[in-house]
Amino acid sequence: MHAFESVLRRAGLAAVAGVDEAGRGACAGPLVVASCVLKPRSARALPGLDDSKRLTAQKREWLEPRIFQQAASWHVVVMPPGEVDAMGVHQANLEGMRRAVAGLAEVPDYVLLDGFEVPRLGAPARRVVGGDRLVACIAAASVLAKVARDRIMAELDEAHPGYGFATHKGYCTAAHMAALAELGPCDQHRYSYAPVAAAVREHRIERTEGAGTLR
Repeated sequence: MHAFESVLRRAGLAAVAGVDEAGRGACAGPLVVASCVLKPRSARALPGLDDSKRLTAQKREWLEPRIFQQAASWHVVVMPPGEVDAMGVHQANLEGMRRAVAGLAEVPDYVLLDGFEVPRLGAPARRVVGGDRLVACIAAASVLAKVARDRIMAELDEAHPGYGFATHKGYCTAAHMAALAELGPCDQHRYSYAPVAAAVREHRIERTEGAGTLR
């Protein structure tokens, strides 16, 4: 997984940043984007590093402090649901990636992105399809983004009981859709997403008919 960075470093590009996001497909909670520049020779300190989606929660939690130790620089950006709705998820994702790179302690010499080309990034960049499985710095960013988002969703579960945010993390599971149908959306849902928009319409109908209230 460290081959991409090694080749770029041999070409004189010392600071190579990886960027990835968590929560793009969720209909509730923030979109979280992370960037990470790993130090040279960090491979041995990060055994089992992989795409965060292929790791258990326990493994991600184990890796996070080790990534911090092996990172020359890192930055995590939280795009709240309202911002995702206002921009659209794709544009919010691109903007989150720009902010994540801009938040690094130093401008990177090169940026490797998981799947997306990002204009106006402020540094030379290349997209790598499946990069979170192939490139160490992207995988590290994916772990940082995922762990940060999971913690946010656990906090939102306490603030908004009944939805099960701590379990499904805002994704459109059957349990989440059932809770959404019963409770209606809260302020942490993405109202531009079809399941949430449908729940809004349903609860408005219920209020009109006197059968409930719009939450």
